[in-house]
Amino acid sequence: MPAARESLLSAAQAALTHRPWATVRMVDVAAVAGVSRQTLYNEFSSKEGLGAALVERRTEAFVRGAATAAATARRAGGDPAVCCASAAGWLVYRAKEEPLVRAALTGSWDARLPLPGDSPELLLRRLCERLVAVLGGPEQVPPRAVETGLRLALSYVVAPPAEPEVPARVADTVTALLRRRTTSPY
Repeated sequence: MPAARESLLSAAQAALTHRPWATVRMVDVAAVAGVSRQTLYNEFSSKEGLGAALVERRTEAFVRGAATAAATARRAGGDPAVCCASAAGWLVYRAKEEPLVRAALTGSWDARLPLPGDSPELLLRRLCERLVAVLGGPEQVPPRAVETGLRLALSYVVAPPAEPEVPARVADTVTALLRRRTTSPY
């Protein structure tokens, strides 16, 4: 029942934009999705299951978006540092726009959001692996350089800068790390 599942997740996401997760009612989510409450419980078992699926859906869309930003920069001729910087810019922008993504990245959850599925470390690892793959694999770009660029971007999520310099700063840092690769394995 993929259509019902997607409708339920969309209804849960819409409910979350209007009120805290603790006040979202399963019966209301089912009604907005146009399915029975039993169908909702068959799909997700519980409100916690629905919340976990919603978090997974949003974080996977986030990872895909960051990988797309890196791939687009790559197709435009960007070197690995520029591609990583594009993904970092995406990361900071999405975290600013989406509280659920910000919470998943930082581990700062509040009552307005469903509980997370993965830890921030696992999400960062998943994102790093996807970006390294987009950039040609570990033979082309060291995973530690990508991870460092992403961690730098995360620092801008936690403490937002006054100016939107994030991609340039990340590109500078990753470029320095890539140049260092010739003299050090780190």
